[in-house]
Amino acid sequence: MTVSDRFPSDLEIAQAAEVLPVRRVAESIGIQPDELIPYGSTKAKVHLDIIKRTNSGSRGKYIDVTAVTPTPFGEGKTTTTIGLVQGLGRLGKRAIATIRQPSMGPTFGIKGGAAGGGYSQVVPMEEFNLHLTGDMHAIGVAHNLAAAALDARWYHESRMSDARLEEMGLNRLDIDIFRTQWRRVVDVNDRALRNVIVGLGGRIDGRPREAGYDITVASELMAILALVDGNDYASALRDLRERCGRIVVGADTAGAPISMDDLGVAGAVTVLMKDTLHPTLMQTLEGQAALVHAGPFANIAHGNSSILADRVALQLGEYVVTESGFGADMGMEKFLNIKCRASGLSPDAVVLVATIRALKTQGGGPKVVAGRPPPDVYLEENLPLLEAGLVNLVAHIENARQFGVEVVVAVNTFPTDTAAERDLVKAAALEAGALAAAGSSHWADGGRGAVELAEAVVDACRRPSQFNLLYPSELPVREKIEAVCQRIYGASGVEYSPAARRQISEFEAAGMGHLPICMAKTPLSLSHDATLKGRPRGFTVPVREVRASVGAGFLVVLLGEVRTMPGLGARPAYMNVDIDDDGQIVGLF
Repeated sequence: MTVSDRFPSDLEIAQAAEVLPVRRVAESIGIQPDELIPYGSTKAKVHLDIIKRTNSGSRGKYIDVTAVTPTPFGEGKTTTTIGLVQGLGRLGKRAIATIRQPSMGPTFGIKGGAAGGGYSQVVPMEEFNLHLTGDMHAIGVAHNLAAAALDARWYHESRMSDARLEEMGLNRLDIDIFRTQWRRVVDVNDRALRNVIVGLGGRIDGRPREAGYDITVASELMAILALVDGNDYASALRDLRERCGRIVVGADTAGAPISMDDLGVAGAVTVLMKDTLHPTLMQTLEGQAALVHAGPFANIAHGNSSILADRVALQLGEYVVTESGFGADMGMEKFLNIKCRASGLSPDAVVLVATIRALKTQGGGPKVVAGRPPPDVYLEENLPLLEAGLVNLVAHIENARQFGVEVVVAVNTFPTDTAAERDLVKAAALEAGALAAAGSSHWADGGRGAVELAEAVVDACRRPSQFNLLYPSELPVREKIEAVCQRIYGASGVEYSPAARRQISEFEAAGMGHLPICMAKTPLSLSHDATLKGRPRGFTVPVREVRASVGAGFLVVLLGEVRTMPGLGARPAYMNVDIDDDGQIVGLF
């Protein structure tokens, strides 16, 4: 497939594809018919008991796709993930992709969908980017049930005596509503809901208070779904129930935490989420299996698909290619320090996606704004600007190498790139310690355009892995934070607010000091400051706040203001989406 004068849209490519029945895709990787839970003919959930049946076999090779510091457009990690799986298929390898389910917030906002693009995407693209098999809905309902339970308990306790509560089998929680940590969620970008007042309308309608909404994928329940583990459905369900019970939703007037178990809602939340534990099977444009599961953001959570999907894929495939959100300082660091720590799985290789455009921005190029055409400097050869930005590529390669994993750089090619620019990036990658650097035209050419990249990944996976974590679990919390800030971001030091110091002391006193840390920061710089480009040095990272995601099993370290509810732009993507006269969806991308 070559680029024509008018290259078809992602949706046109997807709708023109010959989509295989999902049972044929399942059969190709050894999934038995009774292990499928069909949702129509082209997608199905895979029952988790498959792990128990297959866990005596050999494990496939485990590859994480990450990227240099991205632009607001994204640099094509999902497209590269799917293209690599297709490229491995061209080499005769049984490869499986494990990727996150997209939020409909970005799908209808500026970024668009997350099925990949061009001739390297998951199909049916419309189903992937919209409701899929209902997991997002289940998480949203479960989350909001807990929010309603918190407000209901606060309302009724204000009207009941201790004796009446005891008569109903309840103890007084004495909720401090000003310490509430559990906002409501909805899966659309809606800035008007970031901060709201609930309970208006009179006494019967509740007690007025300030509240707010996050986007559904920011829910701790989503982060939990991606970290639940087990050897079958029953053990995964037990893990989910225990994690839901531990979630802290607020505190009482003495400052003691209030959990979902304290509210009595954890069991119902688990029931609403029980079917989300099974990953969804779909396919690439070239017929390889893709397991879609969970969708946590990478700026406020760990930004990776599920351990359970990876376990299923690793028992069925020779190569499993997963993807981490944003740059290597974000999703990859969390994949390695949080997800691999939780699962005990170790990667065999890291694929670092680089684009000429992204490296030029890191070299000091003009600002790139999503939804607007990039400035001309990104569309023309400019070797000095590119060379200035290569320090960013070097930093990410060195960061990945710290974990003892081989790195393959994938230069995701655009029509405006020149041979001289691609050669410059490849040379810098090899000099920085990457095992290989390969250009990849998978977007335009599908698996055929990713064969060189696939060959490099196969070579990397043949080499012995010496994976190691960046820090041990028993290290004090502040030393963990400083390890990430100094060794991954390149900071000279860390400065803690008085609130952050107090929170860290409280968490360690409560026995949470062993938890890994999840850094919440801008994805647009290696540092905490989006304006610091390239490879910043000599800066101090300010830690504003530390929160405990007890159910997920990590401490969230906030390095600045991080939005948990995006807003819509002046011309969002939904303005292009419609139904034509034949009932076909148009305008998705």
